[in-house]
Amino acid sequence: MHRSSPFFSFARHRGWIFVLPSLLLMAMLGLPLLALLWRAINKDFFQYALSSTALSALSLSLITSAVTVLIAIITGTPLAFLLARWKFRGKGALELLIDLPVILPPSVAGLSLLLAFGRQGIFGGWLSTIGIGLPFTTAAVVLAQTFVSAPLFVRSARIGFAGIERQLEEAATVEGADEWQIFRFIMFPLAGRAFLTGLILTWTRALGEFGATLLFAGNLIGKTQTMPLAIYLGFERGIGVAIALSFMLLMVSIVLLGITRRLEGRGRTEENDY
Repeated sequence: MHRSSPFFSFARHRGWIFVLPSLLLMAMLGLPLLALLWRAINKDFFQYALSSTALSALSLSLITSAVTVLIAIITGTPLAFLLARWKFRGKGALELLIDLPVILPPSVAGLSLLLAFGRQGIFGGWLSTIGIGLPFTTAAVVLAQTFVSAPLFVRSARIGFAGIERQLEEAATVEGADEWQIFRFIMFPLAGRAFLTGLILTWTRALGEFGATLLFAGNLIGKTQTMPLAIYLGFERGIGVAIALSFMLLMVSIVLLGITRRLEGRGRTEENDY
């Protein structure tokens, strides 16, 4: 690197006291990812990536995460709208309840689901009487993913709806628009960027969910074994599959993070224009 580069210029004028700790953290974050890339890029990559175990885990992850995102959109959009635009007693407690799964340890989330919907859980016995058994099924995977990822969509959509000026709603009401028309033609388009960001975050979180799924749904190949669970099992049965799936998840994460950053950048640009 040339001595006149901005990096060395900053180090020379501001001091290495800031640069050295930054380099240490960058190394801690970057070196493991570089190691994964180094091990993944080899002649056997496609053999492992196209194996039956990898393809089964990949297809199940894509299906369950897509269903999770759909559930989050259908149920989370109205909830985010209510939280953003309505005032009611207990709103703070409800927001706390929604945000709590985001910071819960995965093991606590999985145990909570098991205690609630397991065969011996609070609601599991009642579900069994009507022929519904959730634990160790594909439905359990979706439920676990929804529990930990849907709050991300609600939070993002809520921020988007809250940022819309109320004068626009009032003007539309004066023009004779009903509540559904206001939501469809004003609220939803203006909150579209936050909506899309929440969708990406939810899908990424669902795709990478591990702990709650393992405890509540198990690790059954072709039934509940998603990509993170296949990676976990790969340490015992075949590290090559684990590396291939990890590389695939890393690439997906990079792409989705890039899209999210671009959306945020466009949002800041438009705000500065105004």
